[in-house]
Amino acid sequence: MRKVWHAHVHRCRPVNPASEGAAEAGTLYIVPTPIGNLSDLSPRALRVLDSVDVVAAEDTRTTGAMLTHFGIRARLTALHEHNESQVVGSLLARLAEAQSVALVSDAGTPLISDPGFRLVDAVRSAGHPVVALPGPCAAVAALSAAGLPSDAFSFFGFPPPKAGARRDWLQAHVHWPHTMVMYESSHRIQGLAADLAPAFGASRQVALAREISKRFEQHWRGEAAALPSWLAEDDNRQRGEFVVMVAAGAPPDPEEAIDRLLRPLLEDLEPSRAARVVASALGERRNTVYRRAMALAGDAPPTAKE
Repeated sequence: MRKVWHAHVHRCRPVNPASEGAAEAGTLYIVPTPIGNLSDLSPRALRVLDSVDVVAAEDTRTTGAMLTHFGIRARLTALHEHNESQVVGSLLARLAEAQSVALVSDAGTPLISDPGFRLVDAVRSAGHPVVALPGPCAAVAALSAAGLPSDAFSFFGFPPPKAGARRDWLQAHVHWPHTMVMYESSHRIQGLAADLAPAFGASRQVALAREISKRFEQHWRGEAAALPSWLAEDDNRQRGEFVVMVAAGAPPDPEEAIDRLLRPLLEDLEPSRAARVVASALGERRNTVYRRAMALAGDAPPTAKE
């Protein structure tokens, strides 16, 4: 399968086999941590965490307990969504002093619906190297087991938490051309599940994964209309952390798109002006849109689209 990469190119430093995996001076490491099974922490990640000068952690207690499990004594500093802007400066100063820093989140890969963007952006802008270690990521693990198309997919993090905003957001993505991947919490999973069929249609294929890499890991796939009842059959199915995936939608019907834009415009504009606006917005021929505008306005019968 052909892969297309979009990236800034940086020169790679040769690796010294004798010190492979140990942290290098003045470098920021992005270190994924287990999302469930502690055995998912790679040997390379262990070496980096054991050798950096400081570990910037989303929750120092969570990370401290994990490091203690592996017998690692590291200097910890907190970096989370509420203090990231304030902490960036001190971490940049450490890197400028040739210290090494590891960034971790509570679980999984940092920056994927977790803090860290401001730090990585600032570190790169300051010219310090950033090294990302591959490792656990709930979105990728769930998608790889879902049986939905994965040659192209879009990750959205968490959908809007409020019901009305969530329904509007889902409706806006009805025709999304790739598999959609999103996270959801236990106290909102039933609401999201109930909204999928009305937004995407009862038969749209949906997959769900919960508690990935944990004792009660579970995967489900089926039609959108069936997900709410599956969740309701067992209270345990509504617990934990969820990845929800929705199959790509069919492309929108051009005539449907024309009508959707024309109808509200025709309430205030003459057909010719409304047609000009819609033709420009959609890249359609003005004469085609004008004939449809006249038909909707009741001034002419509908004609076939050119």
